Amino acid sequence: MEDLTTTENSEEEGEMEMTFLEHLEELRWRVIYSLIGLVIGTIICWIFVDFLVNQVLLLPAKHAGVQLQNLKPFGQLMLFFEVAVVGGVIISLPNIFYQFWRFIAPALKKKERKYITSIAAFSTLCFLIGIVFAYYVMLPLSLKFAAQFGSEQIKNVFAIDEYMSIIISIMLGSGLVFELPMISFFLTKLGILTPKFMSKYRRHAIVIIFIASAFLTPGTDPVSQIILAIPLFLLYEISIIISKLSIRKS
Repeated sequence: MEDLTTTENSEEEGEMEMTFLEHLEELRWRVIYSLIGLVIGTIICWIFVDFLVNQVLLLPAKHAGVQLQNLKPFGQLMLFFEVAVVGGVIISLPNIFYQFWRFIAPALKKKERKYITSIAAFSTLCFLIGIVFAYYVMLPLSLKFAAQFGSEQIKNVFAIDEYMSIIISIMLGSGLVFELPMISFFLTKLGILTPKFMSKYRRHAIVIIFIASAFLTPGTDPVSQIILAIPLFLLYEISIIISKLSIRKS
């Protein structure tokens, strides 16, 4: 009976072993599937691009009292296209995450591969929570600070491309930051990261968090940096807990 079990495990491991060229082929198809999802998502967002621009992305500027202007001949056309592409990325996130986890599936154990769909869903949820946090918390405070700061003799009027760059960078940056728990889970499973290591270098992580907050927030806005740094601290602590749970279940 033990010999039979050993044989089955060996066959299973053999089936999962792939050559370098097979890995490249698998990667190529995962990228193709991801791009197909991106194209479909972009087309859907293009259909609703007027709503996304006027009722979603310009709303924070309206509430903050920010005045916008277009300074380029085809500025609004490029703006709408950019919004459609970024929206397409967000819509196709479940598929992108799923293709990513399917690509690394051979490196996971059999029982771990069963949860690929759940892991992809959780990764998407973390990213969307980060976007929602940026939209409802970071952006209103950042834009209000930018609109009111300075001399009363100088009128703050923002170029639409600069404004949209700030909006998109903060939202995507926040979404990526909220992936920290999932990254912790993944690195722990690979044996690269341990909860003991994360706890030992907590002080170093705090410094890195402040540096990351400065890079992920526009300009020198201290409000956005502090607002992003606070959830980063919490996410780091959550990541330590997830790392501990990952080791226990291994």
